[in-house]
Amino acid sequence: QVQLVESGGGLVQAGASLRLSCAASGRTVSHYYMGWFRQAPGKEREFVAGISWSGGGILYADSVKGRFTIARDNAKNAVDLQMNSLKPEDTALYYCAADYHGRATMRTDLYDAWGQGTQVTVSS
Repeated sequence: QVQLVESGGGLVQAGASLRLSCAASGRTVSHYYMGWFRQAPGKEREFVAGISWSGGGILYADSVKGRFTIARDNAKNAVDLQMNSLKPEDTALYYCAADYHGRATMRTDLYDAWGQGTQVTVSS
């Protein structure tokens, strides 16, 4: 099993930037696919971005393309999400997740392990 811990959330104004980090520990395997998701109050959890540990297979939700960048940090055994030009509609609890089968997917139900989440709040 892999343990995932998110960090980097906070309260910012619209237009600002934040960098989230997901640290993986435990039984980490090089073929995992890692995803970032978010869930706003009253809404379903949605895919934000994903990347394989090799750095390939990058996917983005249309709502964040051109503003968010996902990257891996092998030295820290982490996957980071750089979020620029933040909007109030980006406000949500952000989760990191791992797909043990290495599938580049946006489907929430295909991910096997989840972190506890980090809150991002963007004020207008």
